[in-house]
Amino acid sequence: MSAATHPQHRFGLAATLMLASTSFFGLMAVTIRLASASLPTFEIAFFRNAFGLLALLPVLLHGGASLRTRQLPRYLLRSAIGIGSMLAGFWAIGHLPLSQAIALSYSTPLFVTIAAVIWLGEQVRGRRWAAVLIGFLGVLVIVRPWSSAFSLGSLIAVLAAVLSAIVAIQIKQLSRVDPADTIVFYTYVFWVPLSLLPALFVWQWPHGNAWLWLVLTGLFGTGGQLLWTRALRLGDVSALTPISFMQLPVVAIAGYFLFGETISHWTILGASIIFAANAYIAHREVQLSRQAATSAPIEAAKPGE
Repeated sequence: MSAATHPQHRFGLAATLMLASTSFFGLMAVTIRLASASLPTFEIAFFRNAFGLLALLPVLLHGGASLRTRQLPRYLLRSAIGIGSMLAGFWAIGHLPLSQAIALSYSTPLFVTIAAVIWLGEQVRGRRWAAVLIGFLGVLVIVRPWSSAFSLGSLIAVLAAVLSAIVAIQIKQLSRVDPADTIVFYTYVFWVPLSLLPALFVWQWPHGNAWLWLVLTGLFGTGGQLLWTRALRLGDVSALTPISFMQLPVVAIAGYFLFGETISHWTILGASIIFAANAYIAHREVQLSRQAATSAPIEAAKPGE
C-alpha cells in the first residue's frame, strides 16, 4: 500500500484540507463584514460570485472538467434558491455579531435531515430525529426568543440555513448525473447574473480598500468550496464535521480584535449543542451507508432474486 493510499495518510490529508477550507470560510465572513462597512451586502454577494467565478475558471480549465449537462432548468432553480440563502447569510454576517451569524449557519445539517425525508424519501429513525430536536434546542439557545436579546435579524440567519439545506438536497440530486466541477461551474454561471439583479437596486461603486475586501471574499469563498469538496472525497463526513466547527473560533477572534465584539456565553452553549447534534447525525449517516454497502452484495447473491 502506497503512502498516498494509506488510510492514516488519507485522513491526515483530508483533515488538513478541511481545516484549510474552514479557515477560508471564516476569513470570507471577516472580509464580508469589512466590506459591509461601506457597501450593501447585496452588492457584496454579487462581487463575491463574480470574482469567485474568475478564480474558478483556471482551476476548471486546467483540470479539463466536462461542462456538458442536460439539467440547466434544475441549475437555474438551485442557483435561485442558493442566491436567496447567500443574500440572507451575507445580511446576517453584516448585521449580527459574527460568532452568532456563523453559529446559526451550522443549523443547516439539521434542516438537511428534514429536507431529505421530504424530497428524497430517506428514512430517518428515532435516534437521528432526537439529534435533530436537540440541535434545534441549540438554535433556540442562540436566538433566545424569550429574552430581550432576541432580534428578528437572527431569524434571517436561520432562513439562510433553511435555504442552504434545500440547496444541499438539490446538489445531491444533480450529482447523480453531473460531476462536482460541472455543478460548481454552472452554479457560478447562474449566480453572477442572479445576484446582480438585487445589487443594482442598492448599487454603490466601491472605493479604496473595499475592492480588496471584495476580491478576497471571492477568492476565500471559491477556495473554501474547492478545498471542502476535495476533503470530503478523502475522508468520512463524520470524522471531518467536527473540524468544520473551527470556523467559529476563527470568526470569534476576528470579531473581538477587528470589531470589538465579545462572544456570548449563550452563543457558545447553543453552538456546542448544535455541534454535538450534527456530529451524531453525520456519524449515524456514515454508519448506515456502510451497513447498506456491506448488505448489498449479500442481497444480490440471494438465489432466485
